Amino acid sequence: MIYSLYIINKAGGLVYQKDFTNQLEKLSSNEYLVLAGTFHGVHAITSKISPLHNSSGIEMLEAENFKLYCNQTLTGTKFLLITAPQQNNVDSYMKKIYDTYSDFVMKNPFHTPEMPIRSDQFDQSLLKFINTNGTA
Repeated sequence: MIYSLYIINKAGGLVYQKDFTNQLEKLSSNEYLVLAGTFHGVHAITSKISPLHNSSGIEMLEAENFKLYCNQTLTGTKFLLITAPQQNNVDSYMKKIYDTYSDFVMKNPFHTPEMPIRSDQFDQSLLKFINTNGTA
C-alpha cells in the first residue's frame, strides 16, 4: 500500500505532496515544508558521510509503521514514496511515477522548473496509476 508521495526540488523545497490514504495524520502546510527541508538536509549529509564514494544518500528508511523510499534524479529532484512496512521493491512504482512526472510536468511549457506542481493531468494520471495497481 502506498501512503503518500512527496516531490522535493533540488533546493529542498516541497513542490508536490499527495496522500493516497486516510490513515495518515494531516499536517499543516508549514509542517509539510519543514518535513521536505529536513529530509533534504539529512539526505545531503548521509551522502557525504557514506564510506562509498559518490553515495546517493538515503534510499530507504524503515520504521515500525512505514517505509520511506527516496529516488533522486540526475537533476537533484527527489521523489519520496511513503509505503506500508510490508511493501518491498518499489522500483517499478518509482519509474512509473517519474514517467508520469516527465510527461505531464516537465513537458508542460507552462510549468516553471523548481516551482510547485499544479497539473490536473499529473494528479489524475497519478491517482489512476495508484488505484489501478491496488495500492490505495
